[in-house]
Amino acid sequence: MSDITLILLAAGSSSRFELDVKKQWLRIDHQPLWQFVTKTLENQVNFKQIIITASPDDIEFMKSYAEYTFVEGSTTRQFSLKNALEHVTSEYVLVSDIARACISQKFLDRIISQVGSSDCIVPYLKVTDTIVYNDNTIDRDKVKRIQTPQLSCTQVLKDALDTKEEFTDESSAIVANGGSRKFILGDKDALKITHLSDLKNIPCLHQASSDTLCGTGFDVHAFEQNKEMKLAGVSIESDFGFKAHSDGDVAIHALIDAILGASGMGDIGMLFPDNDDKFKGIDSKELLSIVVKKIYNFGFVIINVDITIMAEVPRIGKYKQAMRKVLSEILSIDMSRVNVKATTTEKLGFVGRSEGVSVLANANLKYYNWKEE
Repeated sequence: MSDITLILLAAGSSSRFELDVKKQWLRIDHQPLWQFVTKTLENQVNFKQIIITASPDDIEFMKSYAEYTFVEGSTTRQFSLKNALEHVTSEYVLVSDIARACISQKFLDRIISQVGSSDCIVPYLKVTDTIVYNDNTIDRDKVKRIQTPQLSCTQVLKDALDTKEEFTDESSAIVANGGSRKFILGDKDALKITHLSDLKNIPCLHQASSDTLCGTGFDVHAFEQNKEMKLAGVSIESDFGFKAHSDGDVAIHALIDAILGASGMGDIGMLFPDNDDKFKGIDSKELLSIVVKKIYNFGFVIINVDITIMAEVPRIGKYKQAMRKVLSEILSIDMSRVNVKATTTEKLGFVGRSEGVSVLANANLKYYNWKEE
């Protein structure tokens, strides 16, 4: 085992990416980009440890994909790296960005072969275009396009980042702190994904799997007198509503579980605990909107949903169209792909005794196909 830890920075907000999907969640077959990049590097070097920084919104979902060390990132690259370095015990650390997707074995070997020859090993590309800075043409032979991964002495990097000054890469921090760096020729194919258009120039990425992902949700709520009834996002004429921590919209709760099930993202209780006061009495449409935003951020697309409402009372036939309209707007899909059905239980069970309502929901998702952009 080498005495090198791999740190991959994946806590960014993708604010320049021009899509609702975070770039770290673009799928390469079934793998999100962050996992694809990690696996690629892991298969090339026997690292002592692999650490991935993640945003607070992403970290728990990332943990369901792999058993790496996940560290909560910060609002800046530098502070995310500092958080990760606290977990490093190896003498050397290789740091790269998840957006640097295509790192070849040959490129990585060139970097690793220089371990110990300087405080930081820095790959770069030569500049071939004319360079003008403040209206002055400068010598392009003195300009370098810096790349990652960069290989650093762990303690030197920790010391260099113990400052309030912001640096955009490891080598700049190390040199500013009196350390040394060694430049090696980089790889023109090791491009960084910053904007959506960059994806067309990344040679190693293949499109997302076209598989359909299915999920099922089921929920039950008892009736409660003198409470407004909300069902599938629509107000229902009734003398009673649902007993619940939120507004009790049993149809939306079942739908949320179906969507979370298809995405592998847990269940409604994990996201919205019923002992959390900030969700007390909340409109369930708000909860569904939060889930839908997460779904799209994490690289999924909703294909269609199907809801079966089991109730003796109230009768909901006249509300079905309104339910489909409300839900389709929240889900950002056409109304024709939202189906709402109603049935009774033939007077059997608690539903048959008119004590409450149960709902079964199904959702089908697919991965966002970035190749089509």
